[in-house]
Amino acid sequence: MTNDPIADMLARIRNAMTVRHKQVLMPSSKILVAIARILKEEGFIQNFEVTKEKPQSQLRIILKYDQKRKSLVTGFARVSKPGKRVYVKRQEIPWVLSGLGVAILSTPRGIMTGRKARKLGVGGEVICYVW
Repeated sequence: MTNDPIADMLARIRNAMTVRHKQVLMPSSKILVAIARILKEEGFIQNFEVTKEKPQSQLRIILKYDQKRKSLVTGFARVSKPGKRVYVKRQEIPWVLSGLGVAILSTPRGIMTGRKARKLGVGGEVICYVW
């Protein structure tokens, strides 16, 4: 059991992409599924699925590579941690690599990208950056 499942998820994806695995498996939760949905929508991963296994359901992420078998994700950065939460107002939502990356936020309207939060005019907790 880990104290920070989001950091564990990002580390598992990073490690699997480093050694060019086709997929990665991890314990599932609602927030991890929401982050995987955003990664799929933004084109960083190919697909994901939740397997109903006992005692804990598993989240399987199918990774995505280009024609040269190079990872589409260059990096991750965990921003808000269990020991230090980072909150931003709607005007302070950061741009990641001048718009090439994605900021993932937890807002009162759910988990979403920084771009969508800016459009809806809501702020929230900055979970991580992906580029």
